Formats: sequence, C-alpha cells, structure tokens
Amino acid sequence: MIPSISPLISVDELFQHQEDPTLAVFDTSVVLHSPQFDGDYRVESGETLWREAHIPTAQHLDLTDDLSDTSASFSFALPAMAELARRFSAHGINHHVTPILYDNSDGFWAARTWWMLRSIGITARILDGGYQAWKRSGKPIAKQIHSKKLSEITEKSFNLQHHLWCNRKQVFDIVEGRAQGTLVCALSKTVFDGTSPTRYSRRGHIPGSLNLPARTLFDKQGFYRPITELKQILQPLVAHTSSPLILYCGGGISAAALAVGLTLIGQEKICIYDGSLQEWSADLDLPLISQIP
Repeated sequence: MIPSISPLISVDELFQHQEDPTLAVFDTSVVLHSPQFDGDYRVESGETLWREAHIPTAQHLDLTDDLSDTSASFSFALPAMAELARRFSAHGINHHVTPILYDNSDGFWAARTWWMLRSIGITARILDGGYQAWKRSGKPIAKQIHSKKLSEITEKSFNLQHHLWCNRKQVFDIVEGRAQGTLVCALSKTVFDGTSPTRYSRRGHIPGSLNLPARTLFDKQGFYRPITELKQILQPLVAHTSSPLILYCGGGISAAALAVGLTLIGQEKICIYDGSLQEWSADLDLPLISQIP
C-alpha cells in the first residue's frame, strides 16, 4: 500500500510551509570519509557543517553520539527504544509535530533518522534532494542558531515498533535456514563483491544476500526517482517470496535509504539489521563471501 503521507517533502512545499508551527526542521548531517584501506572507518559529527549554514530554523540532530548507543561495539548503534524516544523528545519531537529531515550530502543520514523516528511511532518526512537541493533552488540560508523548545511528552507516549530492527542472531538464523527472510545488501557492487577497500574488518557480504545498491534509487541531482522507476528498480526484491526483507549495509545507513524506497512503493515487511557489516565482519566466526580470497 502506497503511504497516504509521502515520506518525502519537496523544497517548494517546505518553503511554502516554513511558518507552520506543526513542522520542525532538523539537520541530520554526518561526515563519513571514504576508506583508503580495509578497516579505515572515520566518521565525524555534522554539527560544524550545520553551524556554518543551514535551512532557517533547523536544529541539528547528532547521530554520532546523542542518538546512538556509544557503548556498543559498532557505530550508530540504536539505543534502547524507550531511551531513543526520550532523546528525541528532548529535541521537542512528539506526536504534535512533523519532523522534516535533511542532510548535507546524499540523504542517507536523513533516511536513517526517518527510520529511527518511525520505529518510535513518529511520522517524519525527508527533504527530497536535501540541503544541496535547497541551496540550488536559491532558498534562504541561515547561520543563526534556532533555540529549541523542549517537549513535555514522555517516552511512554510513543508507539515503539521493535519489529523494524533486526539483530545479529536473527540474521544468522536466516543464513542457517532456521528462519525465513531475504537478506539484501544496500552497498555498492564492489563492496558487496569484496573487490574494493572496505571500512569494515573484512570484505564481502553475508551468505545468501541479494545486492541492490541504495544509490540506484537516486537521480543525478540526488532526488529519489519517480515511483514508476522505483518499482522497476526494486522489482527483484519485491518479487522475492521469502519475507521479510532484511536490509543491511555497513552500519544501517544506506539500508535506511533502501527502506525509504521500498516504503515509497508500498512495501511494509522490512527490517534493518542495525549492526550490519560493521558488527558482522568483526566476528571472525561469522561467514562472509568475497571474490578476494
């Protein structure tokens, strides 16, 4: 079923409704550097970029620290659901506002935040094309920091959706044939095949996985492709009979962009493996398939 409220909002629509008190704009930017060698994982908060320039009224959401479980063995680990709800609530996010999410690069960080909010029952929207599309359109840019208003709502008021996330055991059960599901890697073909340097401990993909790079869902300007094109691109996944679709990547980020695309065409049986390859590859007892011996 195609969602009644699109996960996406256009630059023009956001500009026209900037004064709407039920909308709250958030910059979710993160800086993730390209790997120069295997295991080269370098990530930085996007707060500096936000402070330099942002969409007027936008607050910054920190995915590297505030909205992650920093005690976990992998980056961007999802906090416990109730704790996640509390942290979002501290940014004024509740059922009375619609968060509008964007980032400074390719929209993957906004997609991750969108999925996180969805998992606590909050309907958010992603600025299609992100900050770059906003700038290209000539819309106003701000440097003034907008003071945030704290919400009074408690985490008990959120509708937690635990089924939207999968853990390593659930993925391993699928690999071993003890559970149903189709594993889908959202990374590039070269990372999937293990023929290019990886940020993670080992190269390759989880056995039995399909590969559909999340970047194929976007056009050259960084917009999600039209629904008709998305349906054609995602047909190999949609046609697969073993559900749910278990999406993974390096750290549950590209997988979230793929989840947005699937949601846009009406697919609901989707789960993201939060630890993804960063967790999986670090355990030498877990199998990976690579074209590089």
